[in-house]
Amino acid sequence: PVLRLLEAQLQDQRREHEEEMEALRNQVDLMQEELEKQQQAFLQTLQLSPEVQVELGLQQEITRLTNENLDLKELLEKLEKDEKKLKKQLKIYMKKVQDFEASQTMVPVERRPHERNMQVAVQRKEKDFQGMLEYYKEDEPLLIRNLIT
Repeated sequence: PVLRLLEAQLQDQRREHEEEMEALRNQVDLMQEELEKQQQAFLQTLQLSPEVQVELGLQQEITRLTNENLDLKELLEKLEKDEKKLKKQLKIYMKKVQDFEASQTMVPVERRPHERNMQVAVQRKEKDFQGMLEYYKEDEPLLIRNLIT
């Protein structure tokens, strides 16, 4: 069983290697064809007059720059799209932070961590309780706004 497993692995590796070699051969063939085309174009260009050579060179440069500009435009559009997405996320997170801060103002004083130490030193005053929610009178507009929204 171990020998068969090793033979199977070896055959798989051999097959993968042969497929990779075939792909590389095809790639080399395509590169050779492209090189031959470029050499022929270069030889034809050399036979042309200097003015025509300059014109062809300029046309090739214009084509290259146009393609580069298109690539840069695509990149710019992608970055703008990402920027819009990130701005939307920022708005969502800002809203969550505001909601969290608003909910913290509705937490009773005894449960606020930053005010716990101050509460010990202050004597308790009589408070007006309305319903089951304890809040300061000055927090009432904020509470009402949060209940509505």
